[in-house]
Amino acid sequence: MSSTARNASKKNIFKPMSEIDLTSREVSHQCGVTMNDSVEARAIAEFMEENNPNVTVTYNPATIRIDGEGKLIFKMDEITEYLGREMTAEIFEVNTSTHYGRMVRVDDNTVILFGDMNEVMEFI
Repeated sequence: MSSTARNASKKNIFKPMSEIDLTSREVSHQCGVTMNDSVEARAIAEFMEENNPNVTVTYNPATIRIDGEGKLIFKMDEITEYLGREMTAEIFEVNTSTHYGRMVRVDDNTVILFGDMNEVMEFI
């Protein structure tokens, strides 16, 4: 990550390798998406950051990362209102270049990312 991008977001969820204990069996419950930088991605990132205190947004030169703990719920109708034009689950998925955690499209309005694999079982 560039220092410019890190300074812009004032946050960094990444640890240096010297701080990572590879012998630990501790499970992370984080989840997140990486989106190509676009008007839609910026609106989604801003909306999520404003409405969820557990969200960390990192602006990189060409991408935007949205990370959270436990689960992230993306409501298309709320994002549509914030963006000022229609956001559908399909448009959301096209803008998402990658994700981690389990992504579940609950219905046409709701996409949820789960960091806790046990919690996603009701949708499988």
